[in-house]
Amino acid sequence: MKKVKLTGRIVTPDDPGYEQARTNNNLNNPKYPRVIVFCQDTKDVINALNWARENNEPFRIRSGRHSYENYSLLNKGLVIDISDMNDIQLNLQEMTVKIEAGANLGSVYRVLGEQGVTIPAGTESSVGVVGLTLGGGIGMLSRPFGLTCDNLIEIEMVGVSGHEGATVIQANRHKNSDLLWASCGGGGGNFGIVTALTFKLHPINDVAIFSITWGWEDFERAFDAWQKWAPYTDERLTSQIELKSKEIGEIVAQGEFVGSASELKKLLRPLRKTGAPRNVWIKEVPYLKAVEFFDIPSGNQPALRKRSGSFIERPFPHAAIVQMKEFLAKPPNRNTTIWQQSLGGAVGQVAPNRTAYYYRNALMAQEYNTSWKKPKEEEKNIRWVENVRRALSPYTTGDYVNFPDRFIKDWLTAYYGRNIRRLREVKSKYDPLNVFHFPQSIPPNRKWL
Repeated sequence: MKKVKLTGRIVTPDDPGYEQARTNNNLNNPKYPRVIVFCQDTKDVINALNWARENNEPFRIRSGRHSYENYSLLNKGLVIDISDMNDIQLNLQEMTVKIEAGANLGSVYRVLGEQGVTIPAGTESSVGVVGLTLGGGIGMLSRPFGLTCDNLIEIEMVGVSGHEGATVIQANRHKNSDLLWASCGGGGGNFGIVTALTFKLHPINDVAIFSITWGWEDFERAFDAWQKWAPYTDERLTSQIELKSKEIGEIVAQGEFVGSASELKKLLRPLRKTGAPRNVWIKEVPYLKAVEFFDIPSGNQPALRKRSGSFIERPFPHAAIVQMKEFLAKPPNRNTTIWQQSLGGAVGQVAPNRTAYYYRNALMAQEYNTSWKKPKEEEKNIRWVENVRRALSPYTTGDYVNFPDRFIKDWLTAYYGRNIRRLREVKSKYDPLNVFHFPQSIPPNRKWL
């Protein structure tokens, strides 16, 4: 029998480009793969998967390199990287776009925005569209247009359903619809290697954006005003708030409105009248300028980081706001933040079991962030994040699968809520042998062979 060969751009530890090739966005917990294959097409993906199985080689799948816990890397083993597969095919007549799974958000927004259309997705330009979508996909257009996965029409995936070789599977509303359901919030890397995604498009033109900054003295008032306003205001408006450390001493609310600056100014009245804002501005800009504004260059740069998160289904009581303030008054470093984004709107108009993304009733998504410079600072930073998560847990629920945290004990329920049962059924059907596994992957129902 003819042995399978790896095809595509192959990088090993002996190659000069290995360090760059193995480096993810999170430098914490570094990994050193034996081989990294940058697939150029679906055939390369099939060959890589068959090669890994034939050689009994553990593997991981990677696209945008933003896995918070570096689950897209491993020591020794093979990394199947699809980032070179990044073609974008627009069909303006049908108002759809087919995107190869290696494309990042920056290139997707640029290609679509130049044609006056878009999909709702995240903010950091180097994030891969596939990982974002498979986990759900929240961003600055979530409230008017839904999650990224709510706009997903079809996927193409290289999978393995038994002992045979890898095959290409299509999933849409009419064919393998259970796999499409699972791909809308069931997390990346669980069922196979997604190679292409087809989305419905939304027309977009100029949008209005805003930024309001308060000082530390307005911490409680500013957050409380924002949380009681952001999930309930006009559905065309999505916003975020970042609570910074006491040393920096800023609370910053920002957002994007699919409408005019004059309308936005009226909608912002509750925030503008809260406390004593230091800086308030509202602008009407071309859509791509808004994309640029919300991009976070530091988030696209590799760094030592720890992140975790949760969902908020009821506004925080005063005691919870005070706890956040206390944690940010004594952080492990000045760059530590707590971040929230408003949900509701189109996100909440879908039933929790309609897609694998479960937390449809959440008012907000929340993230705890820290980054540091020296490896010896790791322990205190990780401890801070875990302490915040535990302290706020009486007021929060679950966690967004795209904010994975290896310290969450009941992570299956935290990520997927009541949808985990059906997700395990889909896993058992499309990957009964548990070929696609990593420390927090969905297990099949029955013991694999």
